Amino acid sequence: MTARAGRRRVGVIGTFVWDIIHGRDTTQAPIEEWGGITYALSALDAALDVPHPTQPDEAWEIVPLIRVGTDLAQRARDYLGTLRHLAPDAAPIEVAYPNNRVTIYYTSDDSRNEYLRGGIPAWSWTELEPLLVNIDALYINLISGFELDLDTARRIRQHFRDPIYCDLHSLLLAVDADGLRTPRTITNIPAWFQCFDILQVNEGEMKLLAPNATSLAKTAMRSGVSIINVTLGPQGVMYFAIPWIERLFDLHTASLRPMADLDKPIQTALVPAAPVQRSSGGDPTGCGDVWGATYFARLLVGDNLGNAISAALKAAARNVDHRGASGLASYLRGAPSVT
Repeated sequence: MTARAGRRRVGVIGTFVWDIIHGRDTTQAPIEEWGGITYALSALDAALDVPHPTQPDEAWEIVPLIRVGTDLAQRARDYLGTLRHLAPDAAPIEVAYPNNRVTIYYTSDDSRNEYLRGGIPAWSWTELEPLLVNIDALYINLISGFELDLDTARRIRQHFRDPIYCDLHSLLLAVDADGLRTPRTITNIPAWFQCFDILQVNEGEMKLLAPNATSLAKTAMRSGVSIINVTLGPQGVMYFAIPWIERLFDLHTASLRPMADLDKPIQTALVPAAPVQRSSGGDPTGCGDVWGATYFARLLVGDNLGNAISAALKAAARNVDHRGASGLASYLRGAPSVT
C-alpha cells in the first residue's frame, strides 16, 4: 500500500462483528447491524474531517488492517465504501473462516451479556509486517481479544516507531463453552503495556488490571505508556498523561527527556461526560469505541489533549442516540439518524 502525496495513513487493527442487539424493552425487535470495529472506523472517518491547525494541506487516510470471513466479506466491503477517508487502495482481507457474530442482551443501560459465534484467528507478525509499510500511526482495538498475541504486539512495537493507540477491550474477556464473554485477568501486564503509547480501558477492565486508576497509571507509565484513558460511561473519562505531553507530536520527544522528568506531577483529570440528548433508553453499544477513535483522530489532526477529550465525549454522547454503525459516520457529522 502506497500513500498519496500530502496524505498520511492511520492503520486500524480490529475485527468486523455482526451484532444482534436485544434491548431492555422485550417488546421491541432486536437490532441486527454492523458492530465491532465499525464503530471506531465510523468515528475516525467523521473526526478526520477537521483540518490540521498548522498544516491544513495535510490529510489522513484510513487503512483497515482487518480480516473478514467469507460469509460477510461483501457486506464489509459495502460498509467500507461509505467512508470518506478510506484509502483508495484499502480493502478488508477475506479469509475462509466464519466471521465473528455477537448476540448482546442488555440488562440495564450499562450492563449486558455478550455471546460470541465464529471467529477470525489472530494475526501473525509475518502476515502483519508488510502491511505496516507506509503507515504513519496505528489504532488497535482488541474487539475480539484475539487479534494479536503478546509476541506479535511486541514485534509491532519493535518495528513500528510511530504512535500506537490501543483499546484493550476484549483482551480482558474469556469465552465459555456457550460463547458467553466473561471477565478474565491477564498475565504479563507490564509487557502488554510496553507495546503501546496510548492506552484505553473502561472501568470494569481497569479493575481487572489494578486496584484503582492511579495504580494502573503508574504501572502503565513505568512500562512506557505516555497517556492512559479510563472511560467511565455516564461519569465521563479519567485520563493520565506524562508531564510534558500536550499534543501527539510530543510522543516523539519522550525518549529525549531526562528520567528526572518522570518525577514531575502526572497530568490527570476527571472530565465529565457530555449530555445525551435522549432522556432515557438509547443504545450505548460502541460508545467506548467511538470515544477512543474520535480522541485519537483529533490528536492526529493536531488537537491538544483537552480538545481531543472534549470532542470524543461529544461524539460518544451522540452515538447513544444512534443504533448500529451503518450511517454512524454521517450521524456523528450532524446528519439526522435514520435508525
